[in-house]
Amino acid sequence: MNDVALPKAAALDPARYARDTGIAARVAARALARSGTSVRDAALRAIAAAIRDDAAAILAANARDVARARAENRDAAFVDRLALDAAAVMAMADGLAAVAALPDPIGAIDDLRPMPSGIAVGHMRVPLGVVLIIYESRPDVTADAAGLCIKSGNAAILRGGSESLEGNLAIGAAIARGLVAAGLPRDAVQVVGAADRAIVGHLLADDVHIDVVVPRGGKGLIERVARETKVPVLKHLDGVCHVYIDVSADVDMALAIADNAKTQRYSTCNTMETLLVHAGIAPRVLPRLAAIYAAKGVELRGCERSRALVPAMKPAAEDDWSAEYLAPILAVRIVDSLDEAIAHIARYGSQHTDAIVTDSHDAAQRFLREVDSASVMVNASTRLADGFEYGLGAEIGISTNKLHARGPVGLEGLTSRKWIVLGSGQLRER
Repeated sequence: MNDVALPKAAALDPARYARDTGIAARVAARALARSGTSVRDAALRAIAAAIRDDAAAILAANARDVARARAENRDAAFVDRLALDAAAVMAMADGLAAVAALPDPIGAIDDLRPMPSGIAVGHMRVPLGVVLIIYESRPDVTADAAGLCIKSGNAAILRGGSESLEGNLAIGAAIARGLVAAGLPRDAVQVVGAADRAIVGHLLADDVHIDVVVPRGGKGLIERVARETKVPVLKHLDGVCHVYIDVSADVDMALAIADNAKTQRYSTCNTMETLLVHAGIAPRVLPRLAAIYAAKGVELRGCERSRALVPAMKPAAEDDWSAEYLAPILAVRIVDSLDEAIAHIARYGSQHTDAIVTDSHDAAQRFLREVDSASVMVNASTRLADGFEYGLGAEIGISTNKLHARGPVGLEGLTSRKWIVLGSGQLRER
């Protein structure tokens, strides 16, 4: 499945291609489940070495993808996400080596406790099985996703965007060579080798061979996956993240956090999109923040009370409160209480990441308990909602699901737990 030669479109049967991919992945998943930590870590190191050896071929393939994107008049941001350089290829290899150094979650036994019958009952951490990852543009995701899946004992089916097909396949060839060198099946990671969108539809329908789908990309992609698949999905649709500056907040801390949460990077899902400020502190905070944002070219859209303090703000429309701008635009609202801030987040937020800046222990505890988001923060920037920052080593994405994984999804999020029972001949007596 990792052959760099692209299937001829006329000869390709999307349904059969998807079915064969799923079957091969299921067989490979069983082999991965049997493998030990040392084998999987050796595979990751071998893949890292193969990527370093193949750097020139990977860059050449990526250059062809970039040339096509420019010929199709793709915008500069799109091309930037697509393009690799030598440092990025080395970073992929280094990332795989770093994943190899992480603790292995597979086989860990938790909560083992004796029961009155004499048995011992606990949980064992196990792989999910086969993970389908659908993503756009960025070819480095191919290596990152493969590494996390291998380390967590899962077979992976990787379907990148058609715009990055040649680069993805070149990376996939290096992955296959590293797997085989370590004695694992090459089908443990399969890069879909054709751009036919019908293949995706058939994969999404394959709940026999695929255990979970992880879409990484824009809202349109994630909505399509969630709508069409029969397989459980780890996803988030929007990152409408809030920072609430409480009346008791340290002003300098509030300024620093609100600045960082918005301007450290505009295009990420954990960037603040709405700033809520308590009326009692707004006169001391908003004018100073507005000056910081103005110097960085951030457009402010505020409620009437906010605009009274900062007349240069544009008036906010109702749609602004639920907007994920992913741009230097920020919605600003003054509220009269913690209750009002929590109510606003509940109504307009996306359950991704929300933060409070406060010196009040009671306010902080209420915010932590009552804000129903995947990550809830006290006195910290929303930009810290990240697998690396949380000590996961790496992440495969962010989930706002209520069940299974929530928030940044690392190795543990790609596993499940099963009950284990240890006995010495015990029988059920009643």
